[in-house]
Amino acid sequence: MKIDRSLLTGEHFLNGDEACAEAAIAAGCRFFAGYPITPATEIAERMARRLPEVAGVYIQMEDEIASMAAVLGASWGGAQAMTATSGPGFSLMLENLGLGMMMETPCVVVNIMRGGPSTGLPTLVAQADVMQARWGSHGDYGSIALSPSSPQEMFDLVVEAFRLSERFRVPVVVLSDEMVGHMYERVIIPERKDLPRIHRRRPAKKVGEGYLPFLGEADGVPAMACAGEGYRVHVTGLTHDERGYPVITAEAQERLVRRLCDKIRNHADAIIQVRGSFLEDARIVVVAYGCTARSAREAVRMAREKGILAGFLQLLTIWPFPEKRIRDLAAGGVEGFVVPEINYGQVVHEVERCAGGREVLFLGRMGGAVHTPEMILEAIEELA
Repeated sequence: MKIDRSLLTGEHFLNGDEACAEAAIAAGCRFFAGYPITPATEIAERMARRLPEVAGVYIQMEDEIASMAAVLGASWGGAQAMTATSGPGFSLMLENLGLGMMMETPCVVVNIMRGGPSTGLPTLVAQADVMQARWGSHGDYGSIALSPSSPQEMFDLVVEAFRLSERFRVPVVVLSDEMVGHMYERVIIPERKDLPRIHRRRPAKKVGEGYLPFLGEADGVPAMACAGEGYRVHVTGLTHDERGYPVITAEAQERLVRRLCDKIRNHADAIIQVRGSFLEDARIVVVAYGCTARSAREAVRMAREKGILAGFLQLLTIWPFPEKRIRDLAAGGVEGFVVPEINYGQVVHEVERCAGGREVLFLGRMGGAVHTPEMILEAIEELA
């Protein structure tokens, strides 16, 4: 009963980082390992205080490399686990993130993006880690990355990140940004009974019946037995067979990598979330994510007041990229897209790839400041 009493419910005034921590706890996270870094430190601070209240474990590690390793180990020990960081720390985590992809380890990695490269702008906003979240580790694998634009969306998408990580046995990245992480707004936390049920698939076979920890079921996702439960489990970063033992052949690599990618690709429609407005008759569509979506939404409203047929598409899921939605818009009468990002061009290249030859206008900022609605409105008017 102690755990239930210490879960927050109802309306709260939280910043995005605090909402992230509360979402993780509500989703069942009971292990957090991390290292302080601006602008994500508030997540670790709140987890350090809150996890002991729900019989969880918080560990401050010596660096981000160790933090990611600890999260993988905790997940294989049966815990729902999370870490949080920002750009430089995320770079350090990528080797072990790739290990988590290969070992098919469910966990959540939150990146509160700041200006880069290198140490960059520790206290200011950016959105330049988008491609890093998809391609940061070497090799082929399927990725899931979600992007909130408000503290409420932070709560909702962190809960969803845990659901997806357990469902598909994959590390899931929450790509937030400094602006969302530090803004305070009302956050509604539902009762536990109203949250999605989050459980990893368990082995159907009993101990000793020949359970294979990396045998993909019909959807490509293997059932997962954890260390200490009596099953024979071997995990490695090497190419391996269904038992988890190294098999260094082209045939084994082909079979394994196809499954690692296809378990995400084949379920993209069930993973991807977008939110739109004024899209039914839109001729110009603004595609945005994270904090930039807030300015974009207002810019579209202002354009409509001027009689411009503008629409708004918010990417809650960045990876897998919602390419079908962009293609459908392009085929349905949209004449051009505006893509504002706090970087020098990342998601815009995906929009261009899917836009079917329609004009795509990029509106980039290098980091440190957000777009105003007026900036985006001017870009809309340029295409209109």
